[in-house]
Amino acid sequence: MTTKLSPTLRTLGNSDLQLTPIGFGAWAIGGGNWEYAWGPQDDNESIAAIHRALDLGVNWIDTAAIYGLGHSEEVVARALKTTSHKPLVFTKCSMRWHPDRSIYRSLTAASLAEELEASLRRLGVETIDLYQIHWPDPDAELEEGWEALSRFREQGKIRWIGVSNFSVEQMKRVQKIAPIASLQPPYSMLRPAAETELLPFAQANRIGVINYSPMVSGLLTGKMTAERVAAFPADDWRRKSAEFNEPRLSRNLKLVELLREIGDGHKVSPGVVAVAWTLHNPAITAAIVGGRSAAQVKGLSPALEFRLSDEEYARIHAFLSTNKA
Repeated sequence: MTTKLSPTLRTLGNSDLQLTPIGFGAWAIGGGNWEYAWGPQDDNESIAAIHRALDLGVNWIDTAAIYGLGHSEEVVARALKTTSHKPLVFTKCSMRWHPDRSIYRSLTAASLAEELEASLRRLGVETIDLYQIHWPDPDAELEEGWEALSRFREQGKIRWIGVSNFSVEQMKRVQKIAPIASLQPPYSMLRPAAETELLPFAQANRIGVINYSPMVSGLLTGKMTAERVAAFPADDWRRKSAEFNEPRLSRNLKLVELLREIGDGHKVSPGVVAVAWTLHNPAITAAIVGGRSAAQVKGLSPALEFRLSDEEYARIHAFLSTNKA
């Protein structure tokens, strides 16, 4: 039997969206055979993972049209058809693909209109709770793209609009057109750059923040080893990531041992500690946590409630300060 947790809900920025502290990230369940794949994935396992997350109390799912070139959205729809839970559904636009599966980017109003209709169809919903520009690319089309999203919202096809991977300067540009409900940046103890400008700006402007890759794409879960990294499938994008290669990999795996030590005192995994580190920052509304199986999701579910003490946070900070990449 699954015990449902009841974490305190957090309001996303200036929106009326009430989020659990972690949400289900649907990048990896897009499957293989595309540029940013994580290798092959069993759709039934993905659906079981989503169901387990919802049963445990997670109330939002974050996906994107580009994940698996539409496949992730289709899998999310299949999962939602077979559960009584009604989670908030977030997706993203701006990255598209040609018939040969090569990726291109567009923020023109016409392109975004096509993308939105395709996402609504694949997800099997009439309204998307949060629609985000995935990347601010092409930069010259930012204003046109944001105007289009604002218009789709007025038409009732989207409840709220947000941005992902934007700089402060880019947010200031689109703010002149319509308010930003949320920002989605990468943020983790290995990628803390958002602390400098992005998070203070978001806080000052009532922009909610849902950070992605709090466990650095599986690296900080406690399940990663040098052998496992070496055995990644050929189409796993992490093969090219600096954090998964030497000289950083050894330092990162040493960090995981500290997270394990802290987690053991609370009977939680290193991955849960890594997520809690990001939630320790008051600018973070909620963290995106991916899962490829029901067992993975169950192992990470304590992140709904587990929080670091200031002393534990300081221990991690001390390690990062003395073991720079």
